[in-house]
Amino acid sequence: MQIHVVQKGENLWQISNRYGVHINRIIAVNGLENPDRLAIGLALLIPQPYPEYVVQSGDTLGTIAGRFGISVEALARANSISDVTQIRPGQVLVIPVLYHTVRPGESLWAIAHRYGVTLQAISQANGIANPSLIYPGQTLKIPEKQKETIDVNGYTNIFGEPAAAQVRQDGVHLTYLCPFGYRMKDDGSLEPVDDQRLIEAAYSNRVVPVMTITNFTATEAGSRLAHTILSSPEIQNTLVNNIIRIMENKGYRGLNVDFENVYPSDREFYNQFLRLAVRRLHEKGFFVSSALAPKTSAEQKGLLYEAHDYAAHGEIVDFVVLMTYEWGYRFGPPQAISPLNEIRRVLDYAVTVIPRNKIFMGFQLYARDWLLPHIKGQQAETFSMQEAVRRAVQQGAEIKYDQLSQTPFYRYTDDRQRTHEVWFEDARSAQAKLDLIKEYNLRGVSYWVLGYPFPQNWALLQDNFHVRKLI
Repeated sequence: MQIHVVQKGENLWQISNRYGVHINRIIAVNGLENPDRLAIGLALLIPQPYPEYVVQSGDTLGTIAGRFGISVEALARANSISDVTQIRPGQVLVIPVLYHTVRPGESLWAIAHRYGVTLQAISQANGIANPSLIYPGQTLKIPEKQKETIDVNGYTNIFGEPAAAQVRQDGVHLTYLCPFGYRMKDDGSLEPVDDQRLIEAAYSNRVVPVMTITNFTATEAGSRLAHTILSSPEIQNTLVNNIIRIMENKGYRGLNVDFENVYPSDREFYNQFLRLAVRRLHEKGFFVSSALAPKTSAEQKGLLYEAHDYAAHGEIVDFVVLMTYEWGYRFGPPQAISPLNEIRRVLDYAVTVIPRNKIFMGFQLYARDWLLPHIKGQQAETFSMQEAVRRAVQQGAEIKYDQLSQTPFYRYTDDRQRTHEVWFEDARSAQAKLDLIKEYNLRGVSYWVLGYPFPQNWALLQDNFHVRKLI
């Protein structure tokens, strides 16, 4: 896919014609609500100019894939289809097959490079024995580019049918789902949550459900609660017993442990709890993961960081989620929420003490709007990337791009003459983050949190990687 930044005076029809892609596909992949109005500086994702096919009576994904010489898996991925039996007459499918007409002076190497495939792959797909013997006007089939396979985790902090609907929508892009979460009590019990519909939706979309436990709430840091649990072997065992009971009763396959704001003096207690949980859960065939604050060194000070022992977690648990977001905190001053330069500092440290194949990089799916001038403790508004774009269009704001953090932002003045600053993510920043996964050879990406629409992200994830499915 390509990324196009809207210039002053451009409209969607001009952009569509420039790239030879139907305007409706550009609208869909970017989630554009008002295609007649584009903000200056808006980054648009331009999908490949794939042909489309209207499903006929009697068609199956297998027969359609065979007709175009592609795999069923490739066809399903291109159309975000999780159940290959569920297609219907009249449905329009994108066929992930590219064709290129050779222009004068073009070499096969240049064509392969343009589409991100190897010279050997394009030669094989077209039966070319001598790569030097191509000619202007020749039509070449461009094979699907080779992509790495990664794990993708998604947290959700809502429950019931609305959450299940999210999973049915986004599950094709997920390996794991972490409903957030079961809050621990000081006697080792857990507050109940309404997660049965979520778990059912996960299984129906081949997503592994992961039980998540935590010690904090939006209004309680949970430090004292963590100390009560972690300093008592008896409460720890009770907690693990309750975890196993819930996992077995509800169908969870793994555990995600999210102790935050742990007293520094409880650091080793926390490590011991993880060892206990791993030993007990591995005996039952379950896996264990943990969520870690974004540290840049072992000596980093602060309640969020000191008890999170990267080296110990890397040794003990099956994988970790690095919470590489929230620099742009809702009560703090306006700034990028997940700045690439800061994420890179965290990864530079993490890979020295945690195996790369155990690391998930965190990626936030929400935007924020701060009032200016910022007053300490004043809360920013949190909403979706789609809302961020909508506001830019409504306010006539020009979207700018911060090169250091690799993040888009803009300012506007509301009807009460107050100045706002909005930081969000777009196709450029999403691609930059996905590139980090490749650069650092990580296990995958973890999204916080599902429910904020961001179509560009899912399209780019699909374009860059194959998502591993374990069930």
